[in-house]
Amino acid sequence: MGDPALFIGRFQPFHNGHLHALKEVLAKEEIVFIVVGSAQASYTPSNPFTAAERITMVQHVLDEMGIPCTRYLIIPVPDVHNYTLWVNHVRQYVPRFGIVYTGSKTGATLFSAQKIPVATLSLYKKEIYSGTEVRRRILEGKTWKPLVPNVVAELIEEFDGEKRLKSLSD
Repeated sequence: MGDPALFIGRFQPFHNGHLHALKEVLAKEEIVFIVVGSAQASYTPSNPFTAAERITMVQHVLDEMGIPCTRYLIIPVPDVHNYTLWVNHVRQYVPRFGIVYTGSKTGATLFSAQKIPVATLSLYKKEIYSGTEVRRRILEGKTWKPLVPNVVAELIEEFDGEKRLKSLSD
């Protein structure tokens, strides 16, 4: 068994695109470190959910998928706001990993520059499944729940996320 894989997202909120990508990673890798990026950011229009809420979203989705907790570790990592430092910053928070799965060209470039293997994920219907789109639909009072796993929709309601996002955007 090789080193665990790394999968990074902000998960603001966790949506069906993330689910598609995570299923792809879990199908190929025995153990995955899931980094909740921008961990310090919350209660803003772009980052309405706290790191704890986002970790809860990911945890509930994995539980619903029946993925045993021995196959993953969820790790919050705050921003460093400097691309030249970012990969080493992530390494300070995450145990040793062997490959990074990403749909981000910037992320792929940064990890590759550090000689870390990168597997590019195809972004599943990214024009529909994005945190930006979910948040936009919530703000405009449009249908958003089909864009996220059912358990995430339930959690957003439990967190009063619609009201919070609307109040942050006033």
